[in-house]
Amino acid sequence: MSGAPPERLLVLAKAPVPGQVFRRLAPVLTARQAARLHMRLTAGTLQRLVDPHRWRTRLYGTPDTRHPFLRACARRHGIPLRLQHGRDLGERLHRALAEALAGGGPAVLVGTDLPRLDAESVAAAFRALREGNDAVLLPTEDGGYGLVGLRRPLPELFREIPWGSERVAEATRERLRTTGAAWRELPTTWDVDRPEDLDRLARIPDHSSSTSPRNASPSTGYPSSFHSG
Repeated sequence: MSGAPPERLLVLAKAPVPGQVFRRLAPVLTARQAARLHMRLTAGTLQRLVDPHRWRTRLYGTPDTRHPFLRACARRHGIPLRLQHGRDLGERLHRALAEALAGGGPAVLVGTDLPRLDAESVAAAFRALREGNDAVLLPTEDGGYGLVGLRRPLPELFREIPWGSERVAEATRERLRTTGAAWRELPTTWDVDRPEDLDRLARIPDHSSSTSPRNASPSTGYPSSFHSG
């Protein structure tokens, strides 16, 4: 599209299948409630971040792209829906970013469990890449990261990383140092991962009703951070 922004924003989302999302919230939410919460967070992420005047957005789904919720999200925002490819999280991150970078311009990839992530944070990430940094990270309090951006392919950042541990961000920093890449980090944020995170989520007005076990239902009218596989 002529005149379209060269930056590409990639949003990775799982299909909201009960029992397959937010499993660590099982003590306080049923599988169905957790799936509904995932839907609400995904919908909110797209609502806040999709901005065709600033960047092109793609939605990457897993385990496939057939789920009606993912299709409805893409249709509502007029963005492409693509399949995540890879045997583990690292490979899925790398392949999505490599595909976007092949089209020219920097790429930023985000999850859908960061309720405080806004468009200005994404803009700051793209700005860091335009200023010459090879990579940008948004660390999360649990030792992972919820956003990663690249100016050029760096496959080393996603190989043999201890996904699922509190060392994801630090292992990534070590890999950046080893490769000699220049990078910038955005201010640390938090993600929704454990039952205690629901208390903080409930204090955000748009999410106050969705975090209650009895009321965990999306209010949106149309049918994640990177530290776990």
